[in-house]
Amino acid sequence: MVFFAANSLLARFALRSGAIDAGSFTTIRIGAGAVALALIVGMGRPHAESGRRHGSLRAGLALFGYALAFSYAYLLLNAGTGALVLFAAVQMTMLGGGIAHGEHPSAAEWSGLALAFGGLIYLVFPGLTAPSPAGVALIAASGACWGFYSMAARGVRSPVQATAGNFVWALPLAAGTQLVIWAFGRHHATWLGAGLAAVSGAVTSGLGYALWYTALKELRTSAAAIVQLTVPVLTATAGVLLLGEQLTGRLVLASAAILGGVALALTGKVRAAARGVQ
Repeated sequence: MVFFAANSLLARFALRSGAIDAGSFTTIRIGAGAVALALIVGMGRPHAESGRRHGSLRAGLALFGYALAFSYAYLLLNAGTGALVLFAAVQMTMLGGGIAHGEHPSAAEWSGLALAFGGLIYLVFPGLTAPSPAGVALIAASGACWGFYSMAARGVRSPVQATAGNFVWALPLAAGTQLVIWAFGRHHATWLGAGLAAVSGAVTSGLGYALWYTALKELRTSAAAIVQLTVPVLTATAGVLLLGEQLTGRLVLASAAILGGVALALTGKVRAAARGVQ
């Protein structure tokens, strides 16, 4: 979870300091992640097949969409707000996907979703401390893409190899976007910005995802989902301590509502699953 929170902090620092543009940050991040995961897969299975066959184009598109919207969102949002909206969007997307595939949410799940959605509305409602609407829209789109990416991973036998393949699929998309930016947009990158993007890709994304998949072997799905609720809290706290961001009352109340709502929904899902087992 620390790795996930660090992604928001690295992006916020690199982009808002002007050390690199959002497109270049995305391209370097995905490229570094692809290289790091390829090395991890190679060390784990020296004779394992490499290439895109371990991933999918659909997952690669979702990964690319997540990373690109994530980068541009952090030009407009602070780290804590971005992580909060991101993970709220992830959970809402996955819950919506479950409904679309025939799942029937319990009363607790619907109540939790309503509470979380109410907290999100309160967070973005116009006011002196409301975050940028464009930034919220971008980070919500990023969260939706991550939700689709997570759902695409169901049934994958070799998660780390699949993730490496997904990064390979996403890399030409990022490179193509970079070419468009070079041709028509503004681009710049300092050594600091490129280094932060590389760390975000190789360490907090590549290595972080590999460690997360390893941890998933020891965690139930419900426990894993609940653990992720710590990410916005970690990010907001680190943003205040390390980046000098302001901790507003609106963010605190919205965080309590959104995280509490998601926790209520997940608890309802766990109870429903337990009744099904019994």
